[in-house]
Amino acid sequence: MSEQEQISSFLAGKRFAVVGASANRAKYGNKVLRVYQQNKLDVVPVNPSGGQIEGLETYVDLASVPGRIDGVSILTPPSVTEKIVDQAIQLGIKHIWMQPGAESARAIEAAEQAGANVIAGGPCVLVALRYHEE
Repeated sequence: MSEQEQISSFLAGKRFAVVGASANRAKYGNKVLRVYQQNKLDVVPVNPSGGQIEGLETYVDLASVPGRIDGVSILTPPSVTEKIVDQAIQLGIKHIWMQPGAESARAIEAAEQAGANVIAGGPCVLVALRYHEE
């Protein structure tokens, strides 16, 4: 599957999680959350601190998010990404987008072996969804 096909398949999902979401609007963890909102997509922020980000209830981990998640954007250090991918696989999430800087060879391999659509080492979701500053 080409990278564009992988992205189209990822974005065909109904509900997304942003792991590494941040309340700080200068951080990519916030911009990625907002680009989903800008595109009117159903998105939930995931951050161990909980609380609210951009008016949305924030969950401490993927397992605590109620309902189904179709795709997850990951903005964490590579060592944390590995744990997130393991959790995503256990939850049956089939679309994983490791944002630039979050990639880990072990996480990519684990996700691919689990049959997930893995986007890594390529474009940021901000480019694919045409993020704009508000």
